[in-house]
Amino acid sequence: VQLQASGGGLVKAGDSLRLSCEASGRAGNDYCMGWFRQVPGKEREFVAAVTNIYGYTIYADAVKGRFSIDRDHAKSAVYLQMVSLKPEDTAVYYCALDLNGRRASRDQYDYDYWGQGTLVTVSS
Repeated sequence: VQLQASGGGLVKAGDSLRLSCEASGRAGNDYCMGWFRQVPGKEREFVAAVTNIYGYTIYADAVKGRFSIDRDHAKSAVYLQMVSLKPEDTAVYYCALDLNGRRASRDQYDYDYWGQGTLVTVSS
C-alpha cells in the first residue's frame, strides 16, 4: 500500500487549507485512515482519523471544531479540511493507514502505512 499526500502550503493565520491523501495498492475496504503532524524536535502527534466503512471520526482536542476529516470510499482517499488555521498548526502533516478498520486510533504505532508528508506553514 502506498499513500500520496498533497495540499500543503504557506497560508496566513485564519486561512483555510485542504489536505488530500490517496491510497493505492491492496488495502481492502475495512481500514482506517488518519492524519498526524510533526514539528522538528517534537513527537509526532495525532490530528484526526476516520474509518473507511462506517465513517467514524475522532479528532485531537487541539483541532476539534476547526478541522474536518472525510473520506472518499471509491477513491480510497482521505481529506483534511482545515479552517481558522493558527501558527501553532505549522507542521509536516502525514497521512497514515491502519489495516484494522474496526478502530479509529490515536496511536501512531497502530498504523501500518505512512505517506511522505506535506508541509503546512501558517504565518501570523
